Amino acid sequence: MFSRRNRRTRRPSSPALLAAWEALDAGDVPGALRQVRAAGEGPPLAEVALVVGRAAGAAGFTDLADASAALAAAPEDARALYDYGFACVERGVADLAIPPLREALHRSGGALPVLRELVSAYEDEGRHREAVAELVRHEDRLADWPDRYLLVFNAVLAGDLELARRRHALLSDPEDERWRPARERQNRMLARAADAGRAGPLDTADLRGWQYVMGGTVLGTLSPYGFDAGMNGRYAWLQDSPDLCLRGLLRLRTLLSATGVRPRSVSLLPDRDSRILGLAAAEVLDLPAQPFAPGRTDTVVVAYDLDGLAAHDGGPALIGELFERVPGQVLHAHACSWTDPPAVTPDSSALLHQSVVAPWGEQLRPGADGRLERGPADERPEAEIAAEVTGADPAAAADDGDGDGDGPADGDAGFTAFATAVAGTWLRGDRARVRSAGPVPGSRFA
Repeated sequence: MFSRRNRRTRRPSSPALLAAWEALDAGDVPGALRQVRAAGEGPPLAEVALVVGRAAGAAGFTDLADASAALAAAPEDARALYDYGFACVERGVADLAIPPLREALHRSGGALPVLRELVSAYEDEGRHREAVAELVRHEDRLADWPDRYLLVFNAVLAGDLELARRRHALLSDPEDERWRPARERQNRMLARAADAGRAGPLDTADLRGWQYVMGGTVLGTLSPYGFDAGMNGRYAWLQDSPDLCLRGLLRLRTLLSATGVRPRSVSLLPDRDSRILGLAAAEVLDLPAQPFAPGRTDTVVVAYDLDGLAAHDGGPALIGELFERVPGQVLHAHACSWTDPPAVTPDSSALLHQSVVAPWGEQLRPGADGRLERGPADERPEAEIAAEVTGADPAAAADDGDGDGDGPADGDAGFTAFATAVAGTWLRGDRARVRSAGPVPGSRFA
């Protein structure tokens, strides 16, 4: 293993990594990692480990720094490759773990612990087809739990329902009780796929269908922008509007009616954004609004953005309370990030975004000189802003200039048909976080 002095003084010889090294000289750890990723899988793993190890040391990640040093010293050692890959996954850079774990799998003769860690890295990166291919390649040696379960799970997220159903039917019941919730979750996922498949094509453009299959979320609206740019119904950066908020609430009302769910109240979460939207929801649904209380049944809990709730005082505890389903409770989140999904998966969401600014937030507006500038947040009372939402024009959000004109129709009749088709499997099971974007591709913007 290299000494700390050698870690600092040895430099990579690969030209592709010199820019990363220079970024570290300037103290720019994120910039260095961007350069490593831009270099792809061409540079030798030992030299990549030099850069990653130095970056890890600067960030205080001694486990990854030590594993990087060990790999740089012995780049053909299966254990060093595995330990480095494992540390990369643990430190949130799973993309950097994949090449060394693939090599470790080869050099270890297909050791199952290495295979499982490689599959975990693929999952973190949303590379489910590659996870499936690797598991199928070693299928004759797999255990049902967790290996064949992981094969089914990744087949679903890759969009290969035929393979998932075949392998799921062969899975034995787990002897270890710890796997029973996973078995039940997978049963529900495939049941949702059957319902969604009757409502739509479940192809690589069926965003609403796959959101439902993966986590049980009914997606209210599809973005009319960027289909040719790979957004497929998702928003990238969005300045939200009262029109779009109202359209999402009307879709929620349609969903409740089509599925026969009859809430008796709207529960208001404590953050300002959620309270504004919750007051508007109470008006749209013609229900009384009450402060959120854990354990209240037959209620619609309304969040503007669950990430905003998590950042609120007491928000993490509330997120934990929302994870456990209460009879008759519906969790509606207006805006959900698809690149960094919320810790708890909602039952209903109006839209998917990468970045969003609430209608009453600090939105960009033309200044006196014509240049864009960030305006002040709307500080009016919550009830006054909520009234503006309920008085908005949902047709304006639906038309929205017809967007790019390349996306599928998102009319009320189609949404109602989808909601009716999934009524039997909606509001079942837990609200576990869904980290994957699933089979529908999406373009990410920095």
